[in-house]
Amino acid sequence: MVTGHSGNDRPDRHGYDDLPAHKGHRFVLVVEDDMDIRSLLTRFLSHRGYHVASAMTAAEVLAIITLRPPDIVLLDLMLPKESGHDICRLIRDRSAAPIIMVTALADVRERIAGLDLGADDYISKPFDLEELAARMRAVLRRPPIPAGHAAREPGYRFGNWIFTPEKRALYSTEGVRMTLTGAETDLLLLLWNHAGTLLGRDRIIELLYNSPGAVEERTIDLLVSRLRRKLAHGGRQLEMLRTVRGDGYIFDPDMTAPDGEAPQR
Repeated sequence: MVTGHSGNDRPDRHGYDDLPAHKGHRFVLVVEDDMDIRSLLTRFLSHRGYHVASAMTAAEVLAIITLRPPDIVLLDLMLPKESGHDICRLIRDRSAAPIIMVTALADVRERIAGLDLGADDYISKPFDLEELAARMRAVLRRPPIPAGHAAREPGYRFGNWIFTPEKRALYSTEGVRMTLTGAETDLLLLLWNHAGTLLGRDRIIELLYNSPGAVEERTIDLLVSRLRRKLAHGGRQLEMLRTVRGDGYIFDPDMTAPDGEAPQR
């Protein structure tokens, strides 16, 4: 059953019909099969001023995000009938909203798989509600793509790629489109604007999330790894995005900015 909530924990009697009504609130989609956890999250987040809808299946998720794209998704990976990874992929194919995995899985490989599919962060069960709220604030604080970038065409050129932030995509010179998550887009735009500069993980966190220590440094490593794999489809990814062991990363491609402009520094 899918429920929509605002300031209390009373199920929405009208199904999905009221989801677009609360336009002044951040819209959170909670994908969780445990009724107690779902109810707890709904009450907690509603009290914090979020508008919350919940789902347990891919069909319910699809119905909600089609009607109103969420601002952020909390996704349980261990669902009874469907893979949380499959639902993560379904959401990411249709939305750039941040996804935080909420998981009891101890295997780090499962968490990495979720991050590879496009999730932005994870928190382990049992979790502290205040920590969850802090992680949500961190991913929601990522600055939006500046309007000036969205108006520029054909995009930022480097290596065999054309990077279009407003479309959250890379286009190869052969015409292949590589979709980026919101976090990957923000990271690549950040690297572009600091091309040739060594950026430590702590500095990347500060610039991406406007808050030092907002996420773990391991999250940045995984994000860089995902971006590298996508750049690999155009070749030379290791040359473009280099690791300086113990210090951070340097983005140093052969670059051409839109309209012949230099990248912002």
